Formats: sequence, C-alpha cells, structure tokens
Amino acid sequence: MSLSRMVARPMLSSIFVVGAVQALKNADAQAIKAKPVADRIVPLARRVVPQFPDDPTLLVRANAGVQIGSALALATGRAPRLSAAVLAASLVPTTAAGHRFWEVDDPEQRTAQKLHFFKNVSLVGGLVIAAGDTDGRPGVA
Repeated sequence: MSLSRMVARPMLSSIFVVGAVQALKNADAQAIKAKPVADRIVPLARRVVPQFPDDPTLLVRANAGVQIGSALALATGRAPRLSAAVLAASLVPTTAAGHRFWEVDDPEQRTAQKLHFFKNVSLVGGLVIAAGDTDGRPGVA
C-alpha cells in the first residue's frame, strides 16, 4: 500500500466515525430528521426484504453502525473498495435526511445546510474514487 493510501484512507474515514458516534448519541433527534426519508425508502426496501425495519431510530442506529464498521475497515485497509462503496451508499440517505437545505427558510441556516449537503456530495465523490482504487494493480477493466 502506498504512503498516500495509508494516510488518505484514515483521513477520509475519520468523518464517518465522528459523525456516526454523534448519530448514536443523538439517535432520537436524528430519527425525527430521518423519518421523511425513511418513509420513502422503507416501502422500496420491503420489496426486496419484507422484514426491513421501519423504525427511524433503529434505522439511524443501523446506519451509524454500518458507517463505523465500514470507516474502520477503510481506515485499516481491510476490504477498502467494498468499505468505500458501502460508505458512499450510506451517505446518500444521511445527506437526504440531514441536509435538506431547500426546506430551510432562515438564510444563514440554509447556507449552512447547503454547505453540509455539498460537503457530503464531495465525500461521495472521493469514496467513489476510493471504491475504484485497485492499489495500482490492474482492475476488472
């Protein structure tokens, strides 16, 4: 593993560990934000997995657990491509639930939420790059 990967992966992972720990500590408050997104995702998920949970607090906790596990895996170089892909996928509902800037009336809060939204879009971009990184070896293509 190159030095840049050895340093970059933990750096990229750090926000997910910190954010997921905060989500676990504030799961009830986060669940209120997550409910509109959960209400749209759960029926789709139940088409594939009929037992998919619909409790927003449980979904927040599960997402946080997935983020912590995947972030630690990415940081330590364990299944880095898979863990980066899982983090990218987990960030989509997190962003949709937590940073709905288009619904905020206060200009300062709207700007703050817009910055967080696009920070997360940038993180997804970095994770997509990490998910395709073959450590310099030939890839599938």
